[in-house]
Amino acid sequence: MASTPKRGRTTPPEAGSDLSDLAARRVAIEGVSPEIDGGRFASKAVAGWPVLIEADIFGDGHEVMGAAVLLADGREVRMEKGVNDRWSAEVTWDEVGPTRFTILAWRDLWGTWAHGTERKVAAGQDVSVEMKEAADLLKMTKPPKEDAAAVKALASAAKSGDSAALLIDDAHHLMTRVGPRANETRYRHDLPVWVDREKAAFSAWYELFPRSAGPEGQHGTFRDVIGRLPYVKDLGFDVLYFPPIHPIGETNRKGKNNSLKAEPGDIGSPYAIGSRDGGMDAVHPQLGTLDDFDALVAAAKAEGIEIAIDVALNASPDHPWIEEHPDWFERRPDGTIKFAENPPKKYEDIVNFRYYLDDGPNVPFWEAIRDLFLFWAGHGVLNFRVDNPHTKPFPFWEWIISEVRRQYPDAIFLSEAFTRPKVMKRLAKVGYNQSYSYYTWRNTAYELREYVTELTTEECRHFMRPNFFVNTPDINPVFLQYSGRPGFRTRAILAASLSGNWGLYSGFELCESAPLPGKEEYLDSEKYQLRHRDWDAPGHIKDDIRLINRVRAENPAMKDFLNLKFFTAWTDRTLYYGRFDERAGNYLLFHVLIDPHNGDAFDFDVPLWEFGLPDGASIEVEDVIHGNRFTWHGKSHRLTLDPHERPYAIWKLHPPGGAA
Repeated sequence: MASTPKRGRTTPPEAGSDLSDLAARRVAIEGVSPEIDGGRFASKAVAGWPVLIEADIFGDGHEVMGAAVLLADGREVRMEKGVNDRWSAEVTWDEVGPTRFTILAWRDLWGTWAHGTERKVAAGQDVSVEMKEAADLLKMTKPPKEDAAAVKALASAAKSGDSAALLIDDAHHLMTRVGPRANETRYRHDLPVWVDREKAAFSAWYELFPRSAGPEGQHGTFRDVIGRLPYVKDLGFDVLYFPPIHPIGETNRKGKNNSLKAEPGDIGSPYAIGSRDGGMDAVHPQLGTLDDFDALVAAAKAEGIEIAIDVALNASPDHPWIEEHPDWFERRPDGTIKFAENPPKKYEDIVNFRYYLDDGPNVPFWEAIRDLFLFWAGHGVLNFRVDNPHTKPFPFWEWIISEVRRQYPDAIFLSEAFTRPKVMKRLAKVGYNQSYSYYTWRNTAYELREYVTELTTEECRHFMRPNFFVNTPDINPVFLQYSGRPGFRTRAILAASLSGNWGLYSGFELCESAPLPGKEEYLDSEKYQLRHRDWDAPGHIKDDIRLINRVRAENPAMKDFLNLKFFTAWTDRTLYYGRFDERAGNYLLFHVLIDPHNGDAFDFDVPLWEFGLPDGASIEVEDVIHGNRFTWHGKSHRLTLDPHERPYAIWKLHPPGGAA
């Protein structure tokens, strides 16, 4: 017969301080948000933007609780209790850089007293004993000098039995701040936060190859790119991004369309970095000099545009470091250097760096890469798009980014990692400010709704910011290969309105889509040859791009993509969503036709409930595209979209009592 296990503790609690410590833990703080891996990594914030901090806070019995966010400088921000013991507060940090917070919670002795006393007073009961309790609590109170007189007045009221004076709102607010706390508990972690400048969360990127910026048949220069700045500004972009601008190797140089054999005159891939002209701290001689580059950075700044460069940790077989630092490269057993692979892709013109030696990190190499970032930051570049960071060690990036931020906290790192979700998120955790995303392959209304909901509601919203690029030199989306002009229009509108950060690779505005057969590669790819374009070619979508970037610039609701809400439209061919900023009184609705070949007529609900309005209410509406203003009466309405004439609609709502 099996024995019955004994109930209770197998070992008694130790007497003395351990038991006293345990007994004092009457306040629970759980489910803190944002908290990334128990405080191992920092959540992300933006200077000047409020951050919602939440926690489950409760104690035993019916006692009133108090809680506050404790900031790194010692200030407290009081938290408010919501449903089911969920407490929250909004905190705004104003300076870029690292900071921390934790949470304090306690039994609110005055609040508990006031809650019980109010009920007794309401029931007409005698509260003379409660007045003595109040007097005792006020004796325990140690107010700052500026509140001493007010606390003294409450003590006089308690002595005289004036319960009304002790239960008014002013007394409540005062004692909430300065009243005695019991069992004050500090959350077990101090939680790190990295505060970014706004451009980390809200930016519009335009990518071009500087070598294609020159006149027809000529290699472009940095000076030629200066001539393109008004065009980029006119479209509404504020970051101009270049693929690698360094010397290109000769050995195993790729030919047109990624041919393994280069013909005379082929200029090669800019990702095969390094030649006798230098490595990653040099510029391709046909582009100009570092002085020319500095002039470009200055000219862009004058136009309100920041320059971003591609940091591709790729070395051609001709890179100077191969002779100078042979132990910085991966080698096979026969001594030959490995060429790079990102299966199924192979890069015969690129060799692999060695990040670790047998006894640990390859420290001199790590330091050299750090110094490259610092070098370009010294030339005015604070935006770094990093090529394939997921193929390099996480600790390497965590160290590199932290080192760069010591000198340049404004630096922004964009991760170009089209890989597994957890790997992309880890890169964001170790410090990347932005990340390329799966947007390129999310095409249906259902796919987009599910993906954006994940990005805006799950834990990753606290540390991972997507950058919705519509295309890249590596990715000619299959959807665009068959969609025609309507698909280009709607993909731009979706990217720019669903995400705070978005971007495109030049040629998208001309609806370029000719592929290598059966691949997501552009025919005659600019990665391997010069490409000259007619920027006013018929069928362009520059007006759509100008429009959506203007909408972004003029409407505060477009900044923080976490404010995005999906609404009901009775169709699966149109995506319906809103961007609402209650502080600014700025409310936008979007209807975007997903099907590039067929129109859509559908019913939709105006979200009157968001403004506390009944279903039959009226609301002023502005058609953002055409500029006319009118009134919607009631909740239910009907809309027709056409892929050629009207593939999207943008509305600005003006609720009663809201902003004009």
